[in-house]
Formats: sequence, C-alpha cells, structure tokens
Amino acid sequence: MTDDLEQRLRFAEGLAIEAGAEAHRWFRDLDSLHVEHKGPQDVVSEADRSVERMIRAAIAKAFPDDGFLGEESGSAQINGDRPIWVVDPIDGTQCFLAGIPTWCVSIGLVSGGRPVGGVIRDPNAAETFTGLAGHGATCNGRPMAPTDSGDFTSGLTEVGFSRRIPAGPTVRLIHDLIDAGGIYHRGGSGALGLAYVAAGRYIAYFEGHMNSWDSVAGIALISAAGGWTNDILHGNGLLDGAVIAASGQRLAPALKELAGSVGYTVLEPPG
Repeated sequence: MTDDLEQRLRFAEGLAIEAGAEAHRWFRDLDSLHVEHKGPQDVVSEADRSVERMIRAAIAKAFPDDGFLGEESGSAQINGDRPIWVVDPIDGTQCFLAGIPTWCVSIGLVSGGRPVGGVIRDPNAAETFTGLAGHGATCNGRPMAPTDSGDFTSGLTEVGFSRRIPAGPTVRLIHDLIDAGGIYHRGGSGALGLAYVAAGRYIAYFEGHMNSWDSVAGIALISAAGGWTNDILHGNGLLDGAVIAASGQRLAPALKELAGSVGYTVLEPPG
C-alpha cells in the first residue's frame, strides 16, 4: 500500500498544481464570477465548483475505486477500505473573492482511518507543500519541518474561527495566548495555515472546529514533517469536522493545555 500511496501523492502533486492554475485564472477575472451565499460568512463561487469538478474527474479517471469527499460536491465510496481523497478546491474563498492572495488548493489522502498524505498548492506564491507518512514533507522539493519552540513567545500562532461553534472559547484562548507572550494571526485559509506550521513559519495552529476537507492535507503534512497534531478523524470527524490543534513536538503540551483551559477536548492521534 505504501507504493500505492506514493503513486497517489505524485499524482496529487501534479493535479494540485494544475488545479491551482485553473483557480488562478478565475482569480484574475473575479468580476465574471457568480457567487452564492450558503450562510453567514459562507460563500461558494463558480470557481470553487469548476475546480472541484476538474479535480474529482481526474481522480475518478486515475483511481476509479477510491473514495472522494469534497467541500462542494459531497462524498462517494467513503465507507470501504480504499484510500479516500479529501478535497477543498479553494480554501479561503472569502479572501479569494476579495482579491486577497491568501487561498490555496488542498488535496488530502486518508487511509486506514488516518490522514496519510497531503498536497497544498499556493499558486500566488508558486509554492507546493507535499507530505506522505513515513516519507517526510517538502515545499517545492525542499525538506521542511516544524519549529522546535517550546513556548508561545518565539513565533506566530494562527488561530482560526468557525461560525459553527460559539465564539467565546476562541476569544478566551486568544486572550490567554497573548497573556502567555504569544502573537496570534488569522490568515484566512486554514489549510495554508497548517502548511505553514509544517514549514516552520507558524509555531502552532488552533481552530475550535474545522471541516475535514480544510484540514486533512495540512494535518498529514505536519505529521509527515515530524510535528504534532490531534486526532481529527475521531468518531465521525471525516464528515462532521473536529477541533484542530497542531504544532511542533515540544510545543504540543503547552498547546493542549491552552486548548483545555478554555474547554476544548484535544485527543492524541492513534499510536
């Protein structure tokens, strides 16, 4: 299966670059986009659907028996023992539609109930983050690793926010992070934020609820790079989403303590 996953990851890398180029063509012509509102601060555009259709069709042709879960088109064949592709065609749609170049294409792989591979493509920076369990992680072919920091004073922590949960605990977490000497940042793309943890640009990432299509690729990247993440697929996390916590190994105890102090349960990944 390892060889099969390596083959899939190589395929995903090329596909993410191609999908990023397609998304960027839409980004350069935003005035032509039709936009729909799914809910407060939750939008979808013609670009999201077009790019996901392209990704899904390519995967179905190359690996017809694999499962698929996409933000815009839902799921297929996710209950078997085949690998599952978990895709967000444009993570950071609000930034995308505002003309802010903080968005990415996220393609993750789940196998054996765990995030095992991921590719995140940032076409604006021409960066491709790639990682596979047991094989390390790279950015544009260069090895990357999370920071070795043991406290929050040494760098930026990205804190995401979800309207699917109450705001209070996240606000308290930010307050406590600042009191601990940390600096928080909100980038607009959770997937890209996780890639930045894997690359050592952020020291940690936290979000009270994140959907799997936003998180699987980034969590796989961080794990492959040698970092720590919580168990995001516990229970029905693949379909329902989960709390997200990720950092380098030395910072993990402090991150878990910070999350727990405001009421979040952060589970260790399977051994």
